[in-house]
Amino acid sequence: MRRILRILPALLLAGFLTACGSDGTALQDGYYTAQAAEYSHGWKEYITIMVKDGSIVSVEYNAENASGFIKSWDNAYMQAMLHAQGTYPNQYTRYYAGQFLEGQGQGSIDALTGATSSYGSFQKLTAAVLEQARKGDSSIVFVDTSH
Repeated sequence: MRRILRILPALLLAGFLTACGSDGTALQDGYYTAQAAEYSHGWKEYITIMVKDGSIVSVEYNAENASGFIKSWDNAYMQAMLHAQGTYPNQYTRYYAGQFLEGQGQGSIDALTGATSSYGSFQKLTAAVLEQARKGDSSIVFVDTSH
């Protein structure tokens, strides 16, 4: 009985500290996706993150067309955009996703010249996906990414 009385305060304190640390800013483990509500120029951007042990461990940012073809795989689009803008989807999507992962969604991300429209969408999508991860809501959230 004495042993239980000695352990009980420690258990109560641990429970109290756990409850206090749950302030709604912690990310819940799981996969979370935010997707543009509408197609823009034939593409719908999305971001999917994986959270493990409260940290973002994986980020995929890209766009797909109505048939599900991924924008970063479109070589003709890549060539045209590279010559016109100086960047292309496979470059800027990896850059933005990498910066987001490195900063765990907290740091600032610089926009790449030639991909500022996607940067604006990326900012809106990341805000939405982080909110889903805080809530632990793994349903896809649709975001108005119009500029």
